[in-house]
Amino acid sequence: MASEEILLAVDPSLRGTGFAILWRDAGKVRCLHFDVVKNPPKLSHAGCLLEIHTRLGDAIKQFHPSAMAVESVIYVQSFATAITLGSARGAVLLAAAHHGLTIHEYAPRRVKQAVVGRGGAQKTQVSFMIRSILGLTVTPPPDAADAIAVGLTHFQTAKLSALR
Repeated sequence: MASEEILLAVDPSLRGTGFAILWRDAGKVRCLHFDVVKNPPKLSHAGCLLEIHTRLGDAIKQFHPSAMAVESVIYVQSFATAITLGSARGAVLLAAAHHGLTIHEYAPRRVKQAVVGRGGAQKTQVSFMIRSILGLTVTPPPDAADAIAVGLTHFQTAKLSALR
């Protein structure tokens, strides 16, 4: 395993896809960039997917990550919500595949457990812990904080795998 890694971390959603670029070297992690793709309600479903794909592609071109960590599918009771989330994830996965990134998926409860210590943590708790763990001067918006948490889970998992 290389000591230095740049990672694109993503929390997919049609109207608010959070993403972050994390850098790790010799166990030290820094957040180079975070943002949220905020799609307005009037933008069509297809328009939202295009915007997610484009914005993530731009971030990949700017920061040159080697991999992407993404939150995996969650259980939802609504068929329509499942389709919407699935299509947003599809735009995210396509952006990564288009640029040759390896893709790692992590369950939402596992991400919260890794960052906060409990799988049922609230978004505000995740944001607070992200700011604390990384020593950020600002608290990231919840969707971006969730993306950063996915990235930290990836680094934590990679570290544990390397110890085996």
